[in-house]
Amino acid sequence: MRNKSDTELMQLVMEKNRPALEELYDRYIKLVYSFAIKSTKDEQKARVIVQAVFTRLWTTEKGYDPERGQFVNWLLTITRNMAIDHLRAEKRNHSFVPIEPERWDQIADHPENNPANVVSRKLLREQIEKAYRYLSRSQVELIQSLYWEGYSLSEIAQMREEPIGTIKSRLHQTLKILRNHLVLEMEE
Repeated sequence: MRNKSDTELMQLVMEKNRPALEELYDRYIKLVYSFAIKSTKDEQKARVIVQAVFTRLWTTEKGYDPERGQFVNWLLTITRNMAIDHLRAEKRNHSFVPIEPERWDQIADHPENNPANVVSRKLLREQIEKAYRYLSRSQVELIQSLYWEGYSLSEIAQMREEPIGTIKSRLHQTLKILRNHLVLEMEE
């Protein structure tokens, strides 16, 4: 296996040849690990990324195309993408605290807020809660994913396996409904 090129090894990996994957691992583990450690600055996270990269090599259906560039550049692109995905997932998991609309009135207010701000926020929460009644479950989930969980529109489209245009259109309609009902609530 040592005398085979990266392209030949990757072709064998796509045919589920384990020794070919092991050879690629031996050749590039230091490079992939050092890239991952620089991206995350954490040994454990870097190990997770390395495992994900080589798992991706094993499970990829498209594989490496030598006409599009060098193997090492392709491998580093995969590593970079895995590191970004890992860091984004970690950020989402640490920053997201789900709050159901029914529990909004239980949110502790900051002690420095004056009474006018407290009342204003409470009214706004009530108005938003009332406006949510006019949304479908799918629209509420879209708002939750986008604004409260921090997913991008393209990530939401991937998770739901829908075209991004559908997601954008649904968001536009959702915000329009919310805006109309919030304005009506404020006028009452």
